[in-house]
Amino acid sequence: MTTTNQGSAIHSSMATLPILLINNKTLLKLCSAAFMIFACAFWVNTARAQEAGAQEADTQVETPVLAEVQEATPVPDSDLAAEMETLKQALVNLNRDLFILEEDLLFPSSTQVAVYLAMDVGEYFKLDSVELKVDGKLATHYLYTDRQVNALYKGGVQRLYVGNVNQGAREISAFFIGTGPENRPYKRAVTLEFDKDDEAATVELTIIDSTSKQQPTFTAKLL
Repeated sequence: MTTTNQGSAIHSSMATLPILLINNKTLLKLCSAAFMIFACAFWVNTARAQEAGAQEADTQVETPVLAEVQEATPVPDSDLAAEMETLKQALVNLNRDLFILEEDLLFPSSTQVAVYLAMDVGEYFKLDSVELKVDGKLATHYLYTDRQVNALYKGGVQRLYVGNVNQGAREISAFFIGTGPENRPYKRAVTLEFDKDDEAATVELTIIDSTSKQQPTFTAKLL
């Protein structure tokens, strides 16, 4: 009985080892970012202290002409600004890499499904909210401000949802709530059925004005 328990413990430890390695990699990148910030601040403070010390020495001690050649040249403010800008860009790139790493960890391609929303409306429909269900279960419910709706009108695309689903037959349903023609409450739904494979799935929801029908149309398709 003891041997069986030990074997189960070893198997469990081996199963969690990849996750620990990924987390250690993430922690290493975070530590690198913190070190870069600390090094930047230390370097700037040191340079400014040297410059201030050199200026104070000039006012208090009469330095021989030959000694002036050996003095450390103060770091120009333009060089400090350029170095700071370089470090800021490096931190931005590092933060982007950490975000991608986090998404790969939380949403691997074998189970990932992402839903995007795009609009080309304004005359026949004003969007108030969207309710999204995956396999009949509520995935997200999003309320829109006027500013967000205007951004969608201008061509913006919103990532409405990203999550994990098992491979196989899947169903996504979106319920659009807003104001329709003649300022009446309007609610419509669209459903997409698809087979999830081992690649990441991307679903696009669109709302467009139909001038022939004089009402909005809603579609969902797999990209």
